[in-house]
Amino acid sequence: MNNSDSRINPRQLGTPRGGPYAAVPTSGDRKNLNKPTRGRRKSIFEAYMSKENVSAGLKRGELIQGPLRINPKKYHEAFIPSPDGSRDIFIDGVVARNRALNGDIVVVKLLPRDQWKVIKPDGSDKETEVTHESDLPEDMLGTCIPQETAKGDAQSPDVIIEAQFDDNDAEHGQDHLQDTLTDDIKKFSLDTSEKGKAAGVTGVHRTKQDDGPKVNDPRLLPDEFLQRTAKVVYILEKKHSRAATGFIKLLADRNSELFKRCAMFSPVDHRVPRVYVPLADCPPDFVAKPEAYSQMLFICRIVDWKEDSNFASGQLCKSLGQAGEIEPESEGILTEYGVDFSDFSPEVLECLPQNLPWVISPGELAKRRDLRKECIFTIDPSTARDLDDALSCKQLPDGNLEVGVHIADVSYFVLEETALDKVASQRATSVYLVQKVIPMLPRLLCEELCSLNPMRDRLTFSVIWKLTPEGKILDEWFGRTVICSCVKLSYDHAQSMIDSPGKVLSPEELPPVSPQHSIAEIQEAVLNLHRVAQHLRKQRFTEGALHLDQMKLSFTLDQESGMPQGCYIYQYRDSNKLVEEFMLLANMAVAHQIYRSFPEQAFLRRHPQPQTKLLKDLMDFCNQVGLDIDFSSAGSLHKSLNETFGADKYSRARKEVLTYMFSRPMQMALYFCTGILDDETLFHHYALNVPFYTHFTSPIRRYADIIVHRLLSASLGARSPIKMEKEAIQKQADHCNDRKMASKRVQELSADLFFSIFVRECGPLESEAMVMGVLSKAFDVLVLKFGVQKRIYCNALPLVDFHFQKAGKKPELTLLWEPEELEEESVPQVITIFTLVEVVLTADGGPLKYSALLKRPSLDK
Repeated sequence: MNNSDSRINPRQLGTPRGGPYAAVPTSGDRKNLNKPTRGRRKSIFEAYMSKENVSAGLKRGELIQGPLRINPKKYHEAFIPSPDGSRDIFIDGVVARNRALNGDIVVVKLLPRDQWKVIKPDGSDKETEVTHESDLPEDMLGTCIPQETAKGDAQSPDVIIEAQFDDNDAEHGQDHLQDTLTDDIKKFSLDTSEKGKAAGVTGVHRTKQDDGPKVNDPRLLPDEFLQRTAKVVYILEKKHSRAATGFIKLLADRNSELFKRCAMFSPVDHRVPRVYVPLADCPPDFVAKPEAYSQMLFICRIVDWKEDSNFASGQLCKSLGQAGEIEPESEGILTEYGVDFSDFSPEVLECLPQNLPWVISPGELAKRRDLRKECIFTIDPSTARDLDDALSCKQLPDGNLEVGVHIADVSYFVLEETALDKVASQRATSVYLVQKVIPMLPRLLCEELCSLNPMRDRLTFSVIWKLTPEGKILDEWFGRTVICSCVKLSYDHAQSMIDSPGKVLSPEELPPVSPQHSIAEIQEAVLNLHRVAQHLRKQRFTEGALHLDQMKLSFTLDQESGMPQGCYIYQYRDSNKLVEEFMLLANMAVAHQIYRSFPEQAFLRRHPQPQTKLLKDLMDFCNQVGLDIDFSSAGSLHKSLNETFGADKYSRARKEVLTYMFSRPMQMALYFCTGILDDETLFHHYALNVPFYTHFTSPIRRYADIIVHRLLSASLGARSPIKMEKEAIQKQADHCNDRKMASKRVQELSADLFFSIFVRECGPLESEAMVMGVLSKAFDVLVLKFGVQKRIYCNALPLVDFHFQKAGKKPELTLLWEPEELEEESVPQVITIFTLVEVVLTADGGPLKYSALLKRPSLDK
């Protein structure tokens, strides 16, 4: 598809004449309106500032930089975080966004105060900041990765929490963009005029309530009623992949010159612009039979987006297949998020041991502590193939325990500055889809040489403690080791041992066990680990840790077709907690060790405090609904959440809803290099409430852990110090953060894809749901059986009428249902926060669309 001679000159594309796309000048063009244009097109977007002016403006504090977040429900709204943690800065419209895409690091200039957004205090339509993509740090959540997934997220479940938004929520869809864009330009021109007649970027905000400002001029309002607005003046870093999946269409104007050369690409993600692509990139019969391709998914890469064009220009890279099918959709998700799923190159594969079967050399054995005769085992999901951690627990004569965490020594195989190291650092993480994994390392390492498979000698890095039965650390040892796992246990096996401590399992109930160790010995070790883990866990929460246990959807797949047959909420049990506690303990121990040894080069993981503004909003909300939640620290929040609610169905549902709400103000946990931050208090991990933390326990699937292994090895004198300077380490940390965020988003989208297909194939699906938010014409629910969030629109229900009001400070919708029989009266139903309702999920519209409808309340309720 990529004929080099068919490339479009983006300069020629511009805006088609005469349609609804006619450009209205922005404020930046006003100065030039009286000058002759000499045939030059009028600009839609402002030219970017120069690098020098941007740098100077940032230094002077006149400009602000941050990651751009585009609202997936209303794609004309975007935000960047405020540097001081207060309310996000609002960027209104496509023109003000100035061609930046979601995730880009942008530089913005604040607009004058008279153009700031007036906030409705009643909250009836408050959707701005609650729709952003937030990320919960790994140690705040339970294990949530079934199927072909990493158990590692048991010990470190970094899960991005994002409402699963409907495409229909994008306000009329992509075809509405042209009108929105034209309106934006008019509004932007109006708002930036000196007269400032418009009341801010979003216009007038009236509310029927008495507690709101009646004045709409932002200059006359206090800051608490305002949100600062800005425009993008520069893109500092294009983080968005510039790739999108979508559909191709012929241009509307068949008589235009453009029609003969270009097609229109419409992305599925409404936050990405439509794109002109060369017809030469399209299938040969596309012009003759465009309808044959109406449901065919394509991948497009944006190449350019000029100031004078509503649309970007790009290249059509590949036809994926039919929309709504698992593999085309999955490939589209991977491409959009920049995941490298190509085969490893011969150059990379040459870095692997060539003489197979591989054996540990006598020389290497001599350098290591030999633990092959110890009772060491793995505990993983039943489907896991990359086993990077093992456990051991030995009773000592003095009544204490010797507990070991043994991690695959991946850095032995992945040597610095090799082709293998380079590709691992670029991929940075394995990516887990519902049906498969995209590995960070070649499978020979992931599933064989590094994987701690049973009854195979394997190289490891171990942390071994002498612990009291209550988990108090008496002694600690780090070192390079060699182990031979005696059995591969699943979480189910370990759980059955915990549930029935008196029952000795038969060989038939377990996978093959090494003849050197008895089942009874393994069971005793598991039970001792469980008892210590309970003490460690209790102690962590006593000392102020926070754990937000969100619902996670898992699937059972048809073995032949790969289609989802069923789905269930993954249960986070004591066997998961057992593994998690010892992984956390090892990660913390290694963090202290590498920071002590390399205070300028240590690769750690920090978790900043929650976002101030969003936390305040949540506190206000809890006060409004009469919930007594202590937000003063991570520990107090955990205590409130776990002690406020009973065990009945309603209380459990309310706790699930609050868990989702509490995730919103939480910031991402971040890798960083200690030499870059001067203030040691910034190293703190909010959710774990510890001063130092890192990732050491999953080197098969995380490049961060490989760096940490190298630092640990150097700290023990087993190798020379790592060659990277602190700036290079920080750059790698930033890249690991980006790829971790992308992989989590891909994982979520994969689950969304499979659930959409499940609804289509097995629906309609009924479930109880709890109301999470009430707007003036719609409300959001958490569907309790499946853990998905959906918006229910009043105009989609058979209602006689509905009305919105505030009961005190609490938003409330009253629905009046049409009577089922003529002589019956309308049935009223009050919808407010925490109302339990019955919903039906039904496939509709496109191949992956589904909606939630409210079931009619029964008369006896």
